[in-house]
Amino acid sequence: MTHKEYWYWLVNIQNIGLKKIKAILDYYGSPEDAFRASESSLKQIKNLKDKDIENISRTKNIDKVKKDYTNLINKNIYFVTVEDKEYPSKLKNIFDPPYGLYVRGKLPREDKIIISLVGARNCSDYGREVALKLSKDLASYGVQIVSGLASGIDGYAHRGALNAGGDTYGILGCGIDVCYPKENFSLYMDMVKQGGIISEYGPGVPPRAFQFPMRNRIISGLADGVLVVEAKEKSGSLITVDQGLEQGKNIYAVPGSIYNSLSEGCNNLIKMGAKIVTSP
Repeated sequence: MTHKEYWYWLVNIQNIGLKKIKAILDYYGSPEDAFRASESSLKQIKNLKDKDIENISRTKNIDKVKKDYTNLINKNIYFVTVEDKEYPSKLKNIFDPPYGLYVRGKLPREDKIIISLVGARNCSDYGREVALKLSKDLASYGVQIVSGLASGIDGYAHRGALNAGGDTYGILGCGIDVCYPKENFSLYMDMVKQGGIISEYGPGVPPRAFQFPMRNRIISGLADGVLVVEAKEKSGSLITVDQGLEQGKNIYAVPGSIYNSLSEGCNNLIKMGAKIVTSP
């Protein structure tokens, strides 16, 4: 197998997440050496349970790994590992970078500004108009727009950038070939042509609740700054803000009416020192 195929094998083992992959790599140094390791050797890694070792051993099928990886490439899905030069440098600097990324389309350019624009799924007309306007204007200036391809503000952020002929990137909380929500399918396909779709989850992985907060660290990690257009006091978008703060990113917020619960999150961010945004 190739070096890339060994990586593909390692990040796709069932129930082997970031911490366990780190433990395996710390012990063996490379996916190849982990692949060749015996069960008795794997038992020396404290983080691994007997069930984990069974899962690892069961997946050591060279023919299947090569076939699955070939199928990936045939679907125009690119697999980028943390060792590859194409891997986004900003992501390497976060606390828990994904070891592998699946990409349809392309990755963001390193030499252009990237802004993550996020907000409420059930947004107001005001939020929709602001997201479309800001993302369109920013994209027209050459700024790349990153968001989560969710309903509401995320989708309008992507659409605004596309309307300006700019590049926009959707970070999924499910498999790279799974469009969630389904109503964003046309948007998904447009972004493959004009920007990219990115996920740390391989083909066929369904959307699960715990995966969406995880993907938020990638939304903020790729960016130079995080802009929140509309968010309730307790909003998933604020998870992206928290991740961004931990990563040292600039935080921006659009103010809203004091009578609208959808503006509470943004107004509170401004109180706490986020940069207020009233124009691109």
